Amino acid sequence: MNRLFAAASAYLVLGLGAGLFYREFTKANDFPAGEFTQLAVAHTHLLTLGFLVLLIVLALEKVFTLSASPLFGWFFWVYNAGVVLTSAMMVWHGSLTVLGEQAGGMIAGIAGLGHIVITAGFVLLMLALRGRITAAKVAQSAVPVAASEG
Repeated sequence: MNRLFAAASAYLVLGLGAGLFYREFTKANDFPAGEFTQLAVAHTHLLTLGFLVLLIVLALEKVFTLSASPLFGWFFWVYNAGVVLTSAMMVWHGSLTVLGEQAGGMIAGIAGLGHIVITAGFVLLMLALRGRITAAKVAQSAVPVAASEG
């Protein structure tokens, strides 16, 4: 639970920092207001995919002890690698756009790879959750029903 809380907290700081960077970087470079750049959505991706998703996983950990699943460690590292990779490419691409540079296809390809890794992380999470729900059902059905007192 501490690892999930620490990661969620880190994404909160990164997401808020990305929003501040977007605002100040576009202002410092006289980027036209309202014109799209990947920087505009990098902070929402960090806050949603990083902070909010990991808070939900933290609640699921409390209820189902997800970390008891051998897939949980895989989920944690694969998912976070995907979020970091995707977000980093968004910041890189957005910064190039603000600076008036062309972003090559390599950035889009790496960002696409990041999305694939996030998807793999979600699959691992769902498999771990299914296993823990099944284990909870088995444990609950094994508990004998107390005799009613009269």
